[in-house]
Amino acid sequence: QVQLEETGGGLVQAGGSLRLSCTASRRTSSNNGMAWFRQAPGKEREFVAAVGWNGGAKQYADSVKDRFTISRERAKSTMYLQMNNLKLEDTAVYYCAVSRGAIAGQNMAQYNYWGQGTQVTVSS
Repeated sequence: QVQLEETGGGLVQAGGSLRLSCTASRRTSSNNGMAWFRQAPGKEREFVAAVGWNGGAKQYADSVKDRFTISRERAKSTMYLQMNNLKLEDTAVYYCAVSRGAIAGQNMAQYNYWGQGTQVTVSS
């Protein structure tokens, strides 16, 4: 069993930045792809960004491309999401997830471990 803990959420003004972190309880996750998803009130959970087991094969949702950057430090079993130029529509609970395989994609079914989520609120 892999436990994931997200940190770094909070309240920020539009145009500001936040960095989310996701730390896994076991190094097993270092051989798996990881990703960030988010869920806004009244909406379905959606893909944000993903990274492969070695830090490559990065993917981004069109809505966050050029504003968000995903990265990971395998030695620390930690993944990050740097979020810049935040917009009101980025307000959501952000979840990290570990993929069943080495590559991470946009389909939630690929992921078998999920964190509890961290709230990001962007104000005007």
